Formats: sequence, C-alpha cells, structure tokens
Amino acid sequence: MRLINHSSIFYAILAALLFSLSSPFSKILLEKLPPTQMAAMLYLGAGLGMSVLYILRSKGRTSEKEARLTKKELPYILGMILLDVAAPVFLMLGLTRTTAASASLLGNFEVVATALIALVVFQEVIGKRLWWSIFLICFGCLILSLVDMTGFTFSSGSLFVLMASICWGFENNCTRMLSLKNPMEIVILKGFGSGFGALLICFITGNIALHIPSIAAACFLGFISYGLSIFFYVRAQRDLGAARTGAYYAFAPFLGVLLSVIVNKETLTMVFFIALLFFGAGVYLASSEKHKHVHTHSPLVHEHRHSHDDGHHTHSHSEQIKGEHSHSHSHAPLTHEHPHTPDLHHTHSHD
Repeated sequence: MRLINHSSIFYAILAALLFSLSSPFSKILLEKLPPTQMAAMLYLGAGLGMSVLYILRSKGRTSEKEARLTKKELPYILGMILLDVAAPVFLMLGLTRTTAASASLLGNFEVVATALIALVVFQEVIGKRLWWSIFLICFGCLILSLVDMTGFTFSSGSLFVLMASICWGFENNCTRMLSLKNPMEIVILKGFGSGFGALLICFITGNIALHIPSIAAACFLGFISYGLSIFFYVRAQRDLGAARTGAYYAFAPFLGVLLSVIVNKETLTMVFFIALLFFGAGVYLASSEKHKHVHTHSPLVHEHRHSHDDGHHTHSHSEQIKGEHSHSHSHAPLTHEHPHTPDLHHTHSHD
C-alpha cells in the first residue's frame, strides 16, 4: 500500500534547486531594472511560461486529471497573490543592500515562518526534530543578519530579506490550502496576479526602466526560478504539508550561495560559515523527521487528483478506471496506522 509518495521529496528539492537560480542572476539584472519592476518581471515570466506549457499540455487531451480551482478557494487565491506582490519586492530591495550569498542563506528563515504559521494558524503538527530545526535555522539567520557581531546592529538589507521570508511563509500556507488543485493553474494565477500587482506599483511610483534585453532576461529567469519552482513546490505540498515541504526547500539557499560565489564573484566571511553550520544542522533535522501513529480520518468530501492504490481512496466507480483521475469523492471514517505527513488528508489533532 503506497501511503507516502516519495516523489514529493524529489519535487520539493527540485523546486529548491530551481529557485536558487533567482538571487545570483537577479543581482546582475538589478543593475538595469528597479527592484519592484524586477519582481514584476519574474512573476510575469512565470505566468507566461506556464501558460504556454498549459496550452501545449492540454492539446489532444480528452480528460483532465487535475481538479480545477473554484470560487471556494478565492480567499486563499487572493491572499497568495497579495503576499506574492509584497515578498519579491522586499527581496529585491534586500538584494540592493546586501550580498546575494547572504540573501540566499537568509531565505532559510522562510522555513521558520512557514512552520510557525502552519502551527499557529492552520494547526499543522510540528515534532521535536522540526522544532530544533526551526531554532537552529532562526539562530543562523540572527548570526548572518548582524553587520557587527559586537554592536548587534541589523543591516537594512537583511531585514528586507527577512520580511520577504515572512510574507512567503504566509503565502506558503495559503498555497497549501490549494495544493490539491491543478498546480499549473495555481502558478498561472500567481504569476499574472502578483506580476501585474507589482507592475502597477511601478507605474504609480514611476520607477520603471525600458531596458528590453534585461526585461526579457528577467521574464525567462522568472519562468525557470519562479514558474517551474512553484509548480514543483505545490506538487510537493500536496503530500508533505507546508512545514515539511519548507524544510526540504531550505536546500535552495545553499546552492544559491554557491552560485553567488561563481556568478557574482562574492567573498565569504567567517560569520557566513558559522551561520552555514547552523543552517545545515537545521535542514538535516527537518528533512529527517518521521511521524507514525494510529489516527482516525473523519468523513470528508472534496475533489482532487488521486488513484486507488494509495490506501485512502477506496471508493468505487460505475465504470472501470485505472491510474490517476479527478472527481468529487467522499472519504468514509477510517482508523489505521502508517507513516504520514500533515497533508490535507491528515489534518487530525494530536494529544
């Protein structure tokens, strides 16, 4: 019985690898484009690129395996878009005031923000290992954010990156509530909604540059590092939940740092390596957490992509159906024990 989809771990790490391309190459493009416009181009590139893929993927298909977004998800869609307008703007402002390497590592605070919001707002379960992970990553962020270790002075660039991480923490939890729906639709809505929102800010403030090669490069970077990354991130959240997907996603800053050294010719300080040790330990603890106990599934009716070999979808069909498909279906009460993560099928409480 296939109860944990291990491909979701691969999706989370792949999403991290793709997103790690963002900081070092954005740092270069920020020499030609203002921060807010850069954020807009990244998201518009994601929306455009995924729209093309969606059209190509839909050609010749007689049925859709993924569930479509509905009005019921509108609050989470709006929250996702608004937070995605704010987060990359904060990140681009941070990149203009700090190194791409530091920004990449500080991005690990997104793990902390995502986990705490998942716990407090969405009652997602967080175990001891994940708590230790949160502590270590948070302490690493504190070390890296200090300009002067004796004066305890925070850099403005670091604070902007941390603000972006907090916004993305809220946004990750909004996206989790949509994770059973079509991930391509989610990326397209996120890309165009957040991109046009940031672009509107550019026009209002008059802070816009018409450097066509840089705009095209930013859109392409957005498709790769935002569009494809978000797509795989949503697929991972479907099985892993918000906090654990965020833990695997924390691999992104480490590759981002390596790219920053290669692409931006940045030098690394001793403080950086000390923080790196805390980040590494935190990511290891988060990604190695296991969770297994007897639990009960309450009756539930919803629609999403599923198959009948995962131990949770045992309903019958009037006609024979093989493989993955999507339709509205009900879950009868069920009590069993197996390793699981806090996906949207495992929202039970713990004593």
